Amino acid sequence: MSPLRIATRKSPLALWQAEFVAKCLQTCGAETVLVPMVSGGDTDMRPIDGTRQVGLFTKRIQQALLDNEADIAVHSLKDLPTEPTESLQLAAVPERETVLDSLVSPQAFKLNDLPAEARVGTGSKRRAAQIKQHRHDLNVEPIRGNVQTRLAKLESGEFDAILLAEAGILRLELTDLPRTQFPISEMLPAPGQGALGIEVRQGCDAFDVVAKLDHLPTRAAVTAERSLLASLHGGCLAPIAAHAVVNEGNIELTATVLSQDGSKRLDEKNRIDLQTGQEEPESVWNAAIQLAQTTADALLKRGAAELINEAR
Repeated sequence: MSPLRIATRKSPLALWQAEFVAKCLQTCGAETVLVPMVSGGDTDMRPIDGTRQVGLFTKRIQQALLDNEADIAVHSLKDLPTEPTESLQLAAVPERETVLDSLVSPQAFKLNDLPAEARVGTGSKRRAAQIKQHRHDLNVEPIRGNVQTRLAKLESGEFDAILLAEAGILRLELTDLPRTQFPISEMLPAPGQGALGIEVRQGCDAFDVVAKLDHLPTRAAVTAERSLLASLHGGCLAPIAAHAVVNEGNIELTATVLSQDGSKRLDEKNRIDLQTGQEEPESVWNAAIQLAQTTADALLKRGAAELINEAR
């Protein structure tokens, strides 16, 4: 069998993720080779807005699958649009890393310790809205580029602090960075944050070996989070946060929709019990989807659509 070709972006974090998947597949007996590519999101440094966000970091490597340039595409799951791409399928979601966000600054400030009107960089409307809710005096400004580029902007004094996903910091072994982790209660993560998504062509030979990397609790949790996002028609960059946890016998989902300036916030938390005999993956996924729909309906009844549309 020929080596499985893994399409990946060229950023250091994306390459780490692809190499991680390659090592996992090799333990399953599959040979692999990386196919690095440049996405539109890697070259276009303009602030992301509602006209350009969907698939900005994923379309190029998805196209590589469709064009048979690669057999596998590895994504940061939070960047992958919830709308399925025809002829592709999500074959596996490995066990996720931490979902926490971190505030990185030379002094390792906590949010409340940042000086008044400090310049805080983030490319996420979700993070920006939650920051503004807690500290409306801060100057929250857009920042683009990979982790290293953003850290260089912090070091040069362009920003007083920046926000990064803790998962990326750990994966890149940047554990010496001066930073403070936000508690979940202060900064709810993006749907799918900390998780990888591995896509293949429908019906391809690679599916069976890739599917061995699927982690059922993680897959169920991100299914709930991403299904909520899809039901809210929020897109992957709307000010929507969600975190699902799979416990013994149930799935619990916490979700938040914010206005862009953080002045309005809708919170919803629901749980669904898993019935005896629901241990099969499809049954667990269906329960996660049902939980997401219930939670999304409750948020929509309270005006979530208006907040989302205002932020586009």
